[in-house]
Amino acid sequence: MPRKKLWGGRFGADEDPFFAEFNDSLSFDRELLDADIEASMAYARALERAGVFSRKERMEVEKGLRTVLEENRSDPEQILRSNAEDVHTYVEEALGKKVGALALKLHTGRSRNDQVATDLRLYLRRKAELIGDALEQLLEALADFAERCPSVIIPGYTHLQRAQPVLFSHYLLAYGEMLLRDRQRLREAVARIGIMPLGSGALSGTVYAVDRTALARDLGFSTPTENSMDGVSDRDFVLDFLYFASVLMMHLSRFSEDLILYNSSEFSFLQLDDSIASGSSLMPQKKNPDALELVRGKTGRVYGHLFALLTVMKGLPMTYNKDLQEDKEALFDAVRTVENCVRMIRKVVENMRVNPERMMDAAKKGYLNATELADYLVSKQMPFREAHTLVGKIVVRAAELGITLEEMPLREYQSFSPLFDEGLYEFLDLSRAISRRSERGGTAQTAVRRSIRLLRKQIRTGVARHSRGRAD
Repeated sequence: MPRKKLWGGRFGADEDPFFAEFNDSLSFDRELLDADIEASMAYARALERAGVFSRKERMEVEKGLRTVLEENRSDPEQILRSNAEDVHTYVEEALGKKVGALALKLHTGRSRNDQVATDLRLYLRRKAELIGDALEQLLEALADFAERCPSVIIPGYTHLQRAQPVLFSHYLLAYGEMLLRDRQRLREAVARIGIMPLGSGALSGTVYAVDRTALARDLGFSTPTENSMDGVSDRDFVLDFLYFASVLMMHLSRFSEDLILYNSSEFSFLQLDDSIASGSSLMPQKKNPDALELVRGKTGRVYGHLFALLTVMKGLPMTYNKDLQEDKEALFDAVRTVENCVRMIRKVVENMRVNPERMMDAAKKGYLNATELADYLVSKQMPFREAHTLVGKIVVRAAELGITLEEMPLREYQSFSPLFDEGLYEFLDLSRAISRRSERGGTAQTAVRRSIRLLRKQIRTGVARHSRGRAD
């Protein structure tokens, strides 16, 4: 059966079947169906204001579009059974079966170029809202877990070497800060998504008085685009989203890597719930952190989509080129991947269990309180650099004796400096070491409780901490 096309008057030869398959986008751009119908209904109202449609014609078109939408929601696969090359052709063809020639009249002054640019923005705005909601749920899960383990101590690491003791809740809130920045990046991307290209035509604008400002307002955009050529060829907003997605996935991947390590028998700091782990087909004892490994692995996939579209865009002449069809599969996959990964990490956090005894045991080893010993000497008026050097020698001695700094006798300390007295052991206590770091951003319980309150406030208000001009 000859295929329905929105073009063809200029062509005399039949379309090559392989080219048709190569050229078509319906298999993936059907994701834009809801957006295309929403934009088409708004455009019908704009055509009525321009005098192209009568009120009756506009109402008939809107009714037909709603019917097409309802039918596709009840049978999502029917669109693939059509003979259309893309979602725009499908909507026009399906609408034609409902309202006849009015479906063709709807295309007055409109091009697929400004259609698809508008549809993408509507689609992405809706998806960004859902991802923002999922991010907030993950932030709440982190805050809840941090609140449930207020005194659990874990080694903090640099270079993957034990460095200083911190509260596990403080560690979790570090990822909360990252996710808050991610949410801010998403909102900044949404602001740039919210500019409407509809009414730009193919590239030069429209001769019909469609009142683009009213049309933008009707569709919930902040303003129409100011240049028709840029309006149909701009995909910066997709790149903005993909950049946000890449940074978010990087943060989720780092968190996944930590949890994979902490879940291993070598660390045993925490346990993943059986419901989000898998086993081995050969080794019955295995419990694999597949959920976290998949998040870590999918990060590269999202990076790839960002770089693929950057590469597509770098050599395009003005204005629309078919290369831009490559934006959709990358975007749709990135959206699905981010949605799924944020949801998966939330499930991991909500269901994992910590092992406080193992965490504390690890924190007591490796001389994590060496800095406290240096601070003790500073309190005795020794310059920090001098104290740092001296404590390094003391650590070497403790390692030779096979004991911790807490276990080293006072006489050993005094052989290094007469400044040492019984008060040094209070400085070496891990809980006290943590409580001394009570300044804003520190790991003391008082500071962490304050950070949790701030995090919850920012989840509710949507104000990013870094965007404020004053301290709370």
